[in-house]
Amino acid sequence: MKKYGVNELRRMYLEFFESKGHLAMKSFSLVPHNDNSLLLINAGMAPLKPYFTGQEIPPRRRVTTCQKCVRTGDIENVGKTARHLTFFEMLGNFSFGDYFKEEAITWSWEFLTEVLGMEPDRLYPSIYGEDDEAFEIWNKKIGVPAEKITRFYRDPETGECDNFWEHGAGPCGPCSEIYYDRGEKYGCGKPDCKVGCECDRFMEVWNNVFTQFYGDGKGGYSELEQKNIDTGMGLERLAVVMQDVDSVFDIDTMKAIRDRICELCGKKYQVDALDDVSIRLITDHIRSSTFLVSDGVMPSNEGRGYVLRRLIRRAARHGRMLGIKDSFLANLSNTVIEECKDGYPELEERKEFIFKVLTEEEEKFNKTIDQGLAILAQMEQDMVAAGSKELSGENTFKLYDTYGFPVDLTQEILEEKGFSYDEAGFQACMEEQRQKARAARKATNYMGADASVFENVDLSITSEFTGYDKLEDIGKVTVLATAKEDAEGKVVSELADRIAEGENGTIVCDVTPFYATMGGQQGDKGVIYTDGGKFIVDDTVKLVGGKYGHVGHMEQGMIEVGQEVTLSVDKTNRMNICRNHSATHLLQKALQEVLGNHVAQSGSFQDGERTRFDFTHFSAMTAEELQQVEDMVNAKIAEHLPVVTEIMTQEEAKKTGAMALFGEKYGEKVRVVSMGDFSKEFCGGTHVANTGDIMAFKILSENGVAAGVRRIEALTGDNVLAYYANMEAEMQKAAKTVKATPANLVERLEKLMAEVKELQSENESLKAKAAQSALGDVMDSVVEVSGVKLLATSVDGVDMNGLRDLGDDLKNKLGEGVIVLASAKDGKVNLVAMATDGAMKAGAHAGNLIKSIAGLVGGGGGGRPNMAQAGGKNPAGIPDAIAAVADALAGQLG
Repeated sequence: MKKYGVNELRRMYLEFFESKGHLAMKSFSLVPHNDNSLLLINAGMAPLKPYFTGQEIPPRRRVTTCQKCVRTGDIENVGKTARHLTFFEMLGNFSFGDYFKEEAITWSWEFLTEVLGMEPDRLYPSIYGEDDEAFEIWNKKIGVPAEKITRFYRDPETGECDNFWEHGAGPCGPCSEIYYDRGEKYGCGKPDCKVGCECDRFMEVWNNVFTQFYGDGKGGYSELEQKNIDTGMGLERLAVVMQDVDSVFDIDTMKAIRDRICELCGKKYQVDALDDVSIRLITDHIRSSTFLVSDGVMPSNEGRGYVLRRLIRRAARHGRMLGIKDSFLANLSNTVIEECKDGYPELEERKEFIFKVLTEEEEKFNKTIDQGLAILAQMEQDMVAAGSKELSGENTFKLYDTYGFPVDLTQEILEEKGFSYDEAGFQACMEEQRQKARAARKATNYMGADASVFENVDLSITSEFTGYDKLEDIGKVTVLATAKEDAEGKVVSELADRIAEGENGTIVCDVTPFYATMGGQQGDKGVIYTDGGKFIVDDTVKLVGGKYGHVGHMEQGMIEVGQEVTLSVDKTNRMNICRNHSATHLLQKALQEVLGNHVAQSGSFQDGERTRFDFTHFSAMTAEELQQVEDMVNAKIAEHLPVVTEIMTQEEAKKTGAMALFGEKYGEKVRVVSMGDFSKEFCGGTHVANTGDIMAFKILSENGVAAGVRRIEALTGDNVLAYYANMEAEMQKAAKTVKATPANLVERLEKLMAEVKELQSENESLKAKAAQSALGDVMDSVVEVSGVKLLATSVDGVDMNGLRDLGDDLKNKLGEGVIVLASAKDGKVNLVAMATDGAMKAGAHAGNLIKSIAGLVGGGGGGRPNMAQAGGKNPAGIPDAIAAVADALAGQLG
């Protein structure tokens, strides 16, 4: 059997199924598209769920993919075993109501035996116990002896079965797996060792899922009209068999990463067991991190960003355990890119960005890890001293919140020393963050897409968008839904035959010039007319199955299904949106020119008012950088560059240098928008015909919205003119207020500020004199406490600054000793305590002194031994506080 490399196996699989009429689709992003049920894509079929559910029509009824996947459920075992991975590739061939069991089984056998050259005698199929149809195909058509076909039945107690795919209510069905006998050297040696044994001898290399039933979730099943095939095969696992190696960490692409780690740390694999754990963990985690960053995931403290941060920081820590002192993950990521770019060329395209993110996060962790490890070590000592082996939830949270330690990292370090942590206590501290995370994850049906009444509409009903060339068109109403409040006040939609005057609803037409909200661009507004009817469109949305929903209210008359209507887009609003959208393309390119190629879009929004653009960058932009970007965009507007759109294949588009968005889902054909030679992007939105139509561009703000993500908000066109008109009006008003003209406003303000500063100085001086006068001959109030002079008194109407200044004056008069002053002002209490060097040597401590009396005025505070202050809410308690000072000081000196 020939030893094929990982990249060869991937190509061979996809080419084989292309020869069987399948469309070979590129791997989808690891970030789920319109699927709130998943944090990350974790299976080959996950991105294809809309095709299985019928929510979307597939580009072809036969599809094949090699899908990037990330699973972190067993992350604690990664590195400790030679099996577990967080990142893996899943080969798959899929049928959406086309071929079924016989073809799927036949082709799986053909690929393994004829294309890869596996020995048929070493292949063992398994089937669901009751699937006699699959048995007949394996036995009669393929010719596998009956004794080599294993039947797996449901567990009589749990009802579960590995060979029956089921996930709650919904489509489900039996499976047929294929196992490869790797030989006795990988076996457990037991006489009953066979398919299904936990040892490594019989390795599953293929799994055909026959989706033929609809399960009600309660044990009831009915036949599906459209039967589907969902095949999954782990590429790394297949490579283990084909290369005849011990584990996934020994296959060619993984070994290259593993060997690079050994070079960096100066150690050999399989010499020291603990080192091997770290080497395997880093090998896996750097693959996951590289692919996650490539798909636009940024490190953060929640969601998929937290998954990435955990992976990076675990890898960084294990690098230190191996003796790697400097940052190394970006260097190692380069090996991942070199090994994997054959199947994923986008890794090479985004190399600079990947390196930047990994370096920033590793350096950020390096700045905190030493301090955090020292604090954890102290916590461990405190636990030992207290006779405890459990770190409190509060301390675990402190390490997470203050020092950036993912909780699993804390747990891992503790477990290495036989300790644990209070998980319940930690979760209590995390409750606020967990609530936010839950709020972000919407309730969905079993396939993860939000359910709506439009899912029940015939998939053949679609909307043709004509709005690139027209702002008005004739169409026929195909679907209507009214929007009403239920008993709980929640708005619900119901399919209807008509929408009457005064009702809210959604209209779907076979043709529409209205752009639906997509890709950050806000949907169009406008009017739908009938003979005597008028429906006001407030928004346009994309519905399942390629339908455009016009959301609004019936202002007059009535609209019915089947009626011919005139759809008219609000021209002014559309033009403003186009200006903002086109300016965003110029903005992205300008940011890359000024800041670097690591800049990539991570979100955007354009409506008729402004544009908002989120982009990857790791520090706040300077005023000079913002001005450079704004000037560059305005220069391109002034050049009146033609805005040209072309339809081409993805490959053709990439060859032209067109930019694609991270994680965006593109079809075989893409729309490319060019603005002269300056900007070229994949884009399905609407644009101006010429950059001169944008008129002007003005940046309003730039700020951070997440770790490594910045946001710019800006205006274009008439909105820029309105902004400057408003600024001029405000300047006129300000000038009039200070009796100046706009021309000399700055000069007038500077003069007024100097006058204010002078008056403030005079005021402070007068307040100090007034406070001194109010005290009278205060030195008569000095007493001695255990040989230390004490002046404790009160004065009315002095703020904290004045009280400190007064204390400094009195300290100079007193020489050596302790001063405590109290003052009531605006219904609140200010307290100040001061101790000289001689008093502190005798035991006086201003901070502790102030703490002991602050409660008597309804407040709290503290400070250093030489000076402290406090606030309170109870002025009536001042006499008691002053009276208590002597005893408190005596306690310190005693």
